[in-house]
Amino acid sequence: MLTDVMIEDRRWHALGLEALAERAAVATLTHLGMDHAHFEISVLACSDARIAALNEDFRGKPQPTNVLSWPSRERGAARDGDMPDLPRSGPDAELGDIAIAYDICAAEADLGDKPLADHTTHLIVHAVLHLLGYDHIRGQDATLMESCEVAILCKLGIADPY
Repeated sequence: MLTDVMIEDRRWHALGLEALAERAAVATLTHLGMDHAHFEISVLACSDARIAALNEDFRGKPQPTNVLSWPSRERGAARDGDMPDLPRSGPDAELGDIAIAYDICAAEADLGDKPLADHTTHLIVHAVLHLLGYDHIRGQDATLMESCEVAILCKLGIADPY
């Protein structure tokens, strides 16, 4: 399996997060032409309180967020809009870690009138792209990342979230 999911907040069980995370991660790597069998991603399924603590510890922002990601190494493109340096199997096999918070994800899904499973899948795809070096800080990078997300979600039968 590509994803190793640790569930701290039991509400994620009812959504079937293990299967959603695996499906989203596999679809992301497959879309980018990567063999998912050679990589690993850790996913922490937690509460808003836990992700707020992580967000403060790692980003200096003491509030909950929907998803966080920690790539195993920096892979971002030097120039705005260029493809990131995608890893190969071997020493880069561990792509990194993701944390996702239940309450904020559920609230966002409700506010956006989206199924929670679809919104969660989108956030996992988004986080996996971050692990692979995609970002949305610079304009052309954001366009590249968003177009990848939309294409991957379309292949999964999920509507454009933007």
